[in-house]
Formats: sequence, C-alpha cells, structure tokens
Amino acid sequence: MSSDADGGSGAEVAALSDKDSPGEDGFVPSALGTREHWDAVYERELQTFREFGDTGEIWFGEESMNRLIRWMQKHKIPLDASVLDIGTGNGVFLVELAKFGFSDITGIDYSPSAIQLSGSVIEKEGLSNIKLKVEDFLNLSTQLSGFHICIDKGTFDAISLNPDNAIEKRKQYVKSLSRVLKVKGFFLITSCNWTKEELLNEFSEETGFRHVAQAGLEYLASSDLPTSASQSAGITPCQALVGILDLNFSKSCQHPSSALEADLETV
Repeated sequence: MSSDADGGSGAEVAALSDKDSPGEDGFVPSALGTREHWDAVYERELQTFREFGDTGEIWFGEESMNRLIRWMQKHKIPLDASVLDIGTGNGVFLVELAKFGFSDITGIDYSPSAIQLSGSVIEKEGLSNIKLKVEDFLNLSTQLSGFHICIDKGTFDAISLNPDNAIEKRKQYVKSLSRVLKVKGFFLITSCNWTKEELLNEFSEETGFRHVAQAGLEYLASSDLPTSASQSAGITPCQALVGILDLNFSKSCQHPSSALEADLETV
C-alpha cells in the first residue's frame, strides 16, 4: 500500500467511479484499495526508477510532508524516537526524515516492489539508517511493535476503498495501530477521503478510544497536491486533511485497543 507514488496519487485514491454505487460506508469500492493495483503500480515505478532514476511524486505534495516534519520539530520529538511509515511507497518521506536527523526509521509496505523501490531510492541517497520490511498492516508479524511515531499518508484512504469488506479492514487497521504504537506515542494521518468529523468517528470510543480532546485538523490547500498526479488521475485535486493523534494505552489492559486515549492537534 502506498504513501508515496506516481502511479497512485492522494488525489487518485479519492477518485470515485461514477459507474459504481457507494457501499454502506459511503465509499465506492475501487481497485485502488487492492494489493493487485499497488503491486502493478510499483512494478512500473521500480522499472522507471531503474531506467531513468525517477523516484515519482510525493504523496499529497511536498508541503504535506514538510508540515508533518515541522510538527515533529515543534513538539520536540527526539531524533532517536522510533518512527514507522505505514505504506511507505517509494520511501521519499523516509529519506526526508533521515536527512532531518531521525535515526530509528522503519518503512513498511505490502508490495514487495514498493520495498525494492524504497531500498533503491534510499541507496541512491547514500543512507543506511532506514529499515524496510514487506508487511501487510492488516496482518502484522509479531516483531513489529513499540513505535513512538506512526505515520499514514494515504494508506487508510486506500483501505477504505477495498472492494472486499472495507469496514472490517478499517477495524483491523485500528487494532494493528494499537499493537505497533508505543504508550503515549503519536499517530500522524493525512487523508483526502475523510472529513475531520469522520476521522474522529473512526478513531473514537466505538473503535476503542477513550476520548478525543483538543480536536483540530488542518486542511491543506488543493494547490499543495502534485499537479501531474492529479492531472493523470483526470480529476481536480482534493483537499488533504492532516491530523495528529496522541495515543495513550493502558498498560494494565489485556486489549490495548480498548483503552486508548487520543488528542488531535493542528499541525
């Protein structure tokens, strides 16, 4: 699944087909929510990189990426904090984090070609402190846990479009998040499919959160999205919603996802 791609932009993930009908959750099922789509995307992207050295677009635009890094700087996130990029795509965001000084960075993607592409991009930049793993966030290995920061730039959007029971997959996403995020860790999510209210509902008491305080999510201007990606999708760029969740798990709880607290702050 992707967070940085030329073949599948944030605007593209938001594109809904007029030929299909929305499911009970309001989303039109789409190939953009399937592994087969992203495998094909990253096979092409990997070949393009090998031939031309083109890393592809930055998901939701460079400003979206910089905004998250500025938030981490503002809140004095230690440079040795463990960071997980969920659906890393071409790994460009990992590179920026490493250049900023973060030293414990992991990128996961369920597409092996995406991880190969990320590895090639990271090698080209001469970086060695970034870990990459082929991982399906909905079916995690036991080794993945204990991250101070988890970042999602489009993966939750794509899951929401999966033709095969997207609602249950979103619930599994929340459970996986509860597994990998450290006590009092932060979850940074960027979305252009969900409104603030809808995201608050997805990450609420009903999904295992105790409360959401200091609600405040910031919309990025549509001009912040990569122009070429939006044009290739054939649609007007959507607005991107950036939210920060402060997740505090109860150490005594046998099921951490049922004892979450969350604070949303404006980036």
